[in-house]
Amino acid sequence: MGKKATKAADNMYYLARCEAAEGNTAPNGCNAAPLPEDVRTALSSRERASELLGIERTRLARIELGTISPYPEEVKAMAKVYNAPELCNAYCARECPIGRDNVPEVTIDDFDRLALKVLGSLKDIDALRTSLIAISEDGVIEADEQPAFQEILDSLEKISTNAKALQLWALKNIRLK
Repeated sequence: MGKKATKAADNMYYLARCEAAEGNTAPNGCNAAPLPEDVRTALSSRERASELLGIERTRLARIELGTISPYPEEVKAMAKVYNAPELCNAYCARECPIGRDNVPEVTIDDFDRLALKVLGSLKDIDALRTSLIAISEDGVIEADEQPAFQEILDSLEKISTNAKALQLWALKNIRLK
């Protein structure tokens, strides 16, 4: 890739484009093909990347510099062209006025680390099930049951976040049949 844009150095959209231009290859054992050479070459230039994305060059520059927020459609286009599905999650968690309060941001780790996180969050699933059955038997959540119910909700959030991270890893790295 050509010159690095120092003012955009920490911008997630710029970093995703740079990663895609540098190869964006799947880890060993995965069956996703790397981005074609012509696409990687095009992504090394903001002007050519803007053509692939259908975003005006100066607008893409302002997005990458952080002076404006992209539209959701632009984020979807970048996520697809850059093979960076995590951009959609990050946009929803950081920039979307509704998502900021409702969507947890997930990070994509290596597969083995993600698998362990998912398994760790599921280890007490039987206890959660038993607790939820006990709480819901009478159809009312009593005051003394609320802490246990909050623990259930917290555990479900952890399971959901870990599952989403694994799903994003799969979208980025393998083609599921």
